[in-house]
Amino acid sequence: MTTILGIDIGGSGIKGAPINVANGELTLERHRIPTPQPATPEMVAQTVAELAQHFAYTGPIGCTFPAIIKNGIAYSAANVDPTWIGTDADALFEQHTNSTVTVLNDADAAGLAEMRFGAGQNQVGVVMMITLGTGIGSALFYRGVLIPNTELGHLEIRGKIAEDRASDRAREQKVWGWDEWGKRVNEYLLHVERLFSPDLFIIGGGVSKKFDKFSPFLHTRAPIVAAGLLNNAGIVGAALAAAGNE
Repeated sequence: MTTILGIDIGGSGIKGAPINVANGELTLERHRIPTPQPATPEMVAQTVAELAQHFAYTGPIGCTFPAIIKNGIAYSAANVDPTWIGTDADALFEQHTNSTVTVLNDADAAGLAEMRFGAGQNQVGVVMMITLGTGIGSALFYRGVLIPNTELGHLEIRGKIAEDRASDRAREQKVWGWDEWGKRVNEYLLHVERLFSPDLFIIGGGVSKKFDKFSPFLHTRAPIVAAGLLNNAGIVGAALAAAGNE
């Protein structure tokens, strides 16, 4: 199957679109629904089903989730309800959509898309994808192979969780200018660089479309580029993951 529905679950919005997995392009306009509050398993599953119904879609589905995901089971719950921990997300979404569903970490999905169709193409060294949104996600690749569930947004910097200091949500809540926030993002990237020595940083998430506003404040040894697929990377990567599991 060349067209697969990709769904990206975030702390503030759940968005999706059918994806041509041969070229990474959306075949219909993306549809977004605000993330229900509280973001409990049942409420989120209903929203996923609503997205599938919006597109009148019945085939396999790829779905991102902001958590450590192993064999479809959530082992953490970043920016969603803590009752997700231990939930079999694959089975829950399959029950609500009557489709085969593949669930994976949200940043890992975005990274898969960037490595296939975006800024990571033909990169054979260590590539670190960082997504800046409600939280901070990370995806680590070596020679094009994903090392899953790194979740580096939860590193501690100056006594605080990194995403509380450098996420796009923190920027909005603190009303920081691009310069102040950019310096905090740079401090985070330097910390990650000391740990993993990547050959390339790719910056994704919704704020990536404004990369030129904060990129002047980012200075690491490794080059830093915006995601080629911008905020659609998660949707595309989710569809790619589902295609790989057909």
